[in-house]
Amino acid sequence: MNLTILQPTTPQELQTVRVLFQEYVDALGIDLGFQNFAEELAGLPGKYAPPTGCILLAEVDGQPAGVVALRPLEGDTGEMKRLYVRSPFRKEGVGRALAERIIQEAKRLGQRRIRLDTIAPIMGKAVALYRALGFEEIPPYCDNPVPGAVFMELRLAPDSGDLPSGLQSASSSSTSSYQSE
Repeated sequence: MNLTILQPTTPQELQTVRVLFQEYVDALGIDLGFQNFAEELAGLPGKYAPPTGCILLAEVDGQPAGVVALRPLEGDTGEMKRLYVRSPFRKEGVGRALAERIIQEAKRLGQRRIRLDTIAPIMGKAVALYRALGFEEIPPYCDNPVPGAVFMELRLAPDSGDLPSGLQSASSSSTSSYQSE
């Protein structure tokens, strides 16, 4: 399996992201109107646009396999959104690779924490992945009226006042490739 993670820039790549985001919502079976999902799709990359946000698209052997996005919240906090892996590519490490890479991107962008919300009863495996990556449950930080919503945070660095000024995280390339047997 040849896994490539890239930041979509072409109209075709952004259309693939739209398709994957829609598959994600369809799989949830939840109306995300409260998150203005239709507007989000129409305006991609929108709130995920560089230089403050990021979308990552995973391809396995050249086929679209998964997606994840990062957007800025207040201060030095980012929010991971829409982690989704297509069924044929699950249990192959694609979700973990996407999550790890979006964490790297958050560090590169100077974010000190990443938050997310998810629906534990539906997304149990995702919650387990987030916990394995060091995310911890926190009180709600946004409006999510869906029953079973869980809010999580990963601290990437001490709070701003805890580090000497001028300290920055190392940058990473915009494309990564992984080989797996």
